[in-house]
Amino acid sequence: MNSTAEWLEPDGLGGFASGTVSGIRTRRYHALLLAAMRPPTGRVVLVNGFDAWIETPGGRFAISSQAYGPDVVHPDGAQRIESFDTDPWPRWRFGLEDNTTVEQEIFVRHGIPLVALTWRIAKGKKSATLWVRPFLSGRDYHGLHHENPVFNFEPSREHQKLTWHPYPDIPGVVAFTNGGYDHDPHWYRNCFYAEERARGLDDSEDLASPGVFHWSLARGEASLLLTVEGQEHGVLPGTATVDSLLKSLRSDERARRRAFPSQLHRAADAYIVRRGSGKTIIAGYPWFTDWGRDTFIALRGLCLTTGRLDTAREILLGWSDTVSAGIVPNRFPDYGETPAYNAVDASLWFVIAVHDYFQTMKAATRRTAVSDRRRLQDAVERILSGYARGTRYGIRLDEDGLLAAGMPGVQLTWMDAKVGDWVVTPRIGKPVEVQALWLNAIYLAGSRTKRWADLFAQGLKAFRARFWNPAGYLYDVVDVDHERGKTDATFRPNQIFAVGGLPLALLEGEPARQVVKAVETRLWTPLGLRSLAPGEPGYVPRIEGGVHQRDSAYHQGTVWPWLVGPFVDAWVRVHGNTVEAKREARKQFLDSLHRHLAEAGLGHISEIADGDPPHTPRGCPFQAWSLGEFLRMHTLLSRKH
Repeated sequence: MNSTAEWLEPDGLGGFASGTVSGIRTRRYHALLLAAMRPPTGRVVLVNGFDAWIETPGGRFAISSQAYGPDVVHPDGAQRIESFDTDPWPRWRFGLEDNTTVEQEIFVRHGIPLVALTWRIAKGKKSATLWVRPFLSGRDYHGLHHENPVFNFEPSREHQKLTWHPYPDIPGVVAFTNGGYDHDPHWYRNCFYAEERARGLDDSEDLASPGVFHWSLARGEASLLLTVEGQEHGVLPGTATVDSLLKSLRSDERARRRAFPSQLHRAADAYIVRRGSGKTIIAGYPWFTDWGRDTFIALRGLCLTTGRLDTAREILLGWSDTVSAGIVPNRFPDYGETPAYNAVDASLWFVIAVHDYFQTMKAATRRTAVSDRRRLQDAVERILSGYARGTRYGIRLDEDGLLAAGMPGVQLTWMDAKVGDWVVTPRIGKPVEVQALWLNAIYLAGSRTKRWADLFAQGLKAFRARFWNPAGYLYDVVDVDHERGKTDATFRPNQIFAVGGLPLALLEGEPARQVVKAVETRLWTPLGLRSLAPGEPGYVPRIEGGVHQRDSAYHQGTVWPWLVGPFVDAWVRVHGNTVEAKREARKQFLDSLHRHLAEAGLGHISEIADGDPPHTPRGCPFQAWSLGEFLRMHTLLSRKH
């Protein structure tokens, strides 16, 4: 297995533990205890990592490695890794030179910010002492930490419990252990993060280590439980021993994970987190929080496909209360309370998600509560009416029945990269996928209101007439910059939504087949669709370099795995929706994504990848809509009808 591949242990609140197979932290986000103070936002890194070593009669052997600037890896523990597995949680086996084998496990208890670390002798000498030196910071998860005289190294001690308060405004770090502790404060300087350097960002920090834990492994398993002060009560009662606590936590968490019908279902659960009294979906780990557009796209695969209808209900009802002037927020900020409403498509994706929820409930022979249906349908009506009247950022119904949107300096579609004041792909006017979403939304609403049915008929006629490019595909935008008749023929994947990915296909017959064939020929890669066809002006083969360089390439050829959903759906449709078509689609389009599950974020699908071979995964290694659409297609292609 790739030693740089990453593992993830989410806590269900927006916090997580994460790292690499090698144990070397390569991102500022890799941490043992990263907690959300205002779930799912307000994330802080409390415990970054640790050094560990074993002493036996045969010598001293490291079982950890750290990267330090400029080009130092120390100690040499990574070279002793014999195996690594993620089932049911991350587990390493280290082979020592004296033929001792040590097993290390890390898991997070769902529902609380608590990580459990254990070590035991799996084979060989029992006369071994384990030493573990934790590294602490107490910083915003986007930031970096540096040596300073303010950091408080001194713990408070209470039997098997130690608590550190690194800074006055940061929650305390609580450690429960069945071992000993020697106070020995040190700064570890110039910790180096290779992925941060590759992304053109600051790449080094200093971490504080207050002391060293130690255990005699001859006495049994060594345990260290780390959590946030104030979170341990009720879960970690003071009268229990660490061993009994660990046994209970491990048993409960193993049972919870085994309840999922597959590894994909368990991976899907990683993105469902608490927001207030309800739930939402994290767009991606390690740096995204919950975004409207991502939530509604991902929900169909993560919740509806997996049968988590109660979760879908909570999410949709929670977001239904956020509609303002016909728009749901694009995202909530990490800090502050004012949401961002800069999206034209997020609200329309909400409409699609509500429809799919109702349909899934019906197929499951479950009744939707009258009050729930009323709240959701009211939110849908407010969205459609708001768009028809006209709302923020030039979003308005035009006389042809289509939806116009956009103004200079604002990014409204999913192709939303912005560098300073420069919107890389502004797409002002009538973007093709926005029309597909709009027409689907009013088509679905037309079953209840004649107004929307009449408008749909008008809009569909205009769409088919105005978006068809005689070259055999669809324009990406018409009425560009709100200039009547001006078109953008740039070959992008957005046209696929006219054929797949939504309840109603706007194209049928030969036009639909031509679009799917053109998209497959020019955009398909083993990890999804490119955002721009090679050969088009501005195509960027690899997304690398600094922030400006990466953001400017984000939608200029970069591969987006989430687009496998609409593309495969469209491909199967134009090939007759037969069992044979589904079998062929699985072989051609999903097998490579299956292999990707073991390449970057283990068990998950990456956010993006390079447009040119070898299509190196980039961005977030754990992305909600990428996994959601893969899971949706995986389920669709498994059906026999």
